Amino acid sequence: MRSDIMPLPATRNPTIPMREHKSEFSATRSLQRLLRIGLVLGLLLAIGACASGRDEIDPARGGAGVVYERARKALDNQDYENAIRIYEALVARYPFGPEARQARLDLIYAYYKGRETESALDQADTFMRENPTHPRLDYAWYVKGLVDFERSANFIERWFNVDLDERPPQTAVRAFNSFRKVVEDYPRSEYAHDARRRMIHLRNRLAGYEIHVARHYMERGAWIGASRRAKEAIEQYDGAPAIRDALEILIECYDRLEMKELADQTREIYAANYGGVAEKVVPIKKPWWKIWG
Repeated sequence: MRSDIMPLPATRNPTIPMREHKSEFSATRSLQRLLRIGLVLGLLLAIGACASGRDEIDPARGGAGVVYERARKALDNQDYENAIRIYEALVARYPFGPEARQARLDLIYAYYKGRETESALDQADTFMRENPTHPRLDYAWYVKGLVDFERSANFIERWFNVDLDERPPQTAVRAFNSFRKVVEDYPRSEYAHDARRRMIHLRNRLAGYEIHVARHYMERGAWIGASRRAKEAIEQYDGAPAIRDALEILIECYDRLEMKELADQTREIYAANYGGVAEKVVPIKKPWWKIWG
């Protein structure tokens, strides 16, 4: 009969009071509420990860080709931080395939654009050392030159209008040599034209620095030291506007050192290239209050 399967009224059940029914029901509702909250939070985190464009689970999931395409897409979208993560994961998981070799090359550019300059230089050196016959070495040299080129004049110097001729040119020298490698060893490279253009800019700056040092020696009466720096500017940076200053410094130094024959020869060179008589070099000391050049 139906009355046999109906539950007993709560007031007549001696083993389960109404209070315990409420407690169980309340606990069940709390658990369900927590599960719903957890589900919502998980969904929000997943949406946030998708919105940021980052692969938070495993940047190297999938085969080498799939991972490389994911990294390349991030690089093309200028998401350099994510591209670096995926490239590094690809190289770690698939170190010997062609995708890893290309990833190492792409990492040079990704580090450069991501402002990780030391990593970019290290990656370029490592790639060139491990792949001495790679057909894209011109690209590695070019990007390496770009890194040092930008480091040679940072935003602080540009903001305060610092005279770069007065700055030690270590990074400029490295950039110049990297671009020269592209121009001389890979003359048909698509990067050769821009590398040559940047070399001209660096040549002028480096020659200007040599002249600055030579004038400093002249202020101290160190005529031999001044003549050496002027000669170095002429020999290393032929064609720079500062060569005219270098010849004038040489003439002044030879006169001071009573080296008449060398002074006369230098005057002839000056006249043949610039006409007239070289101006007398008068070193001008920078005032103590002039901070930025």
